[in-house]
Amino acid sequence: MTSTFVLGGEHTVNRLAFGAMQITGTGVWGPPADHDEAIRVLRRAVDLGVNLIDTADSYGPAVSEELIAEALYPYPENLVIATKGGFNRPGPGRWVMDGHDLRAKVEDSLRRLRLERIDLYQLHRVDPTRPAEEQFGELAELRREGKIGHVGLSEVTVEVIEQAREYVPVVSVQNMYNLVERDWEPVVDHCEKHGIAFFPWYPIATGDLARPGGPLEEIARNHGATPVQLALAWLLRRSPVMLPIPGTSKVAHLEENMGARAVELTDEEFAAISALTR
Repeated sequence: MTSTFVLGGEHTVNRLAFGAMQITGTGVWGPPADHDEAIRVLRRAVDLGVNLIDTADSYGPAVSEELIAEALYPYPENLVIATKGGFNRPGPGRWVMDGHDLRAKVEDSLRRLRLERIDLYQLHRVDPTRPAEEQFGELAELRREGKIGHVGLSEVTVEVIEQAREYVPVVSVQNMYNLVERDWEPVVDHCEKHGIAFFPWYPIATGDLARPGGPLEEIARNHGATPVQLALAWLLRRSPVMLPIPGTSKVAHLEENMGARAVELTDEEFAAISALTR
């Protein structure tokens, strides 16, 4: 199992990445309760070999992007910062799709992140109030101008991926996917077939599988691992295009998550875990 993935034919990234949503405040709104710990988390992630950080303009809003710049600018040469646009935030826990004026959203993210080019810009949602082809076309134009390097999508079907690819190359897809939420299996398979990175958000959900005495406990114990590490190891084994983006606001949790890289599941263990929620 390879530990890296070449994103967009350009960036070699370590497959276990970091999602920067949880470094914001409650309800993904406002500043974090512990600003200094958020900065430590970002810097420790890079120390541990993370070279892909996933964020969005709606995390905070703006807060996550600003913290990334504060903690890591000037950026390490091999660090890829992927951000997203397509949601407005009227308040804590509230999300309103907005795929209009993507140019302004990109310009704002560039300014906050202190970048001249965003390596990977993802459409957070395809806004149904604006023709999809206009949204894809606007991203294609921004790519031609060099403001964004590559384009990704979030929460999309195979059909939408293929529609978008008529306008712009799609190098990543970010859908909810984990050990117990596997409705997007056809999209994972499609991404693998076409060499498109798949970022599973909410990657460490295990449901009742991780309960004491539950089906994950023995396998985790055999590896000296936690159920969270087992869930991430399963994702990494599921497909070579899978790039999990677990997030946290605590250094201790970050270090636990990154420990999943050391868990090598056998064929029998992978099959047994896979069968638990089929």
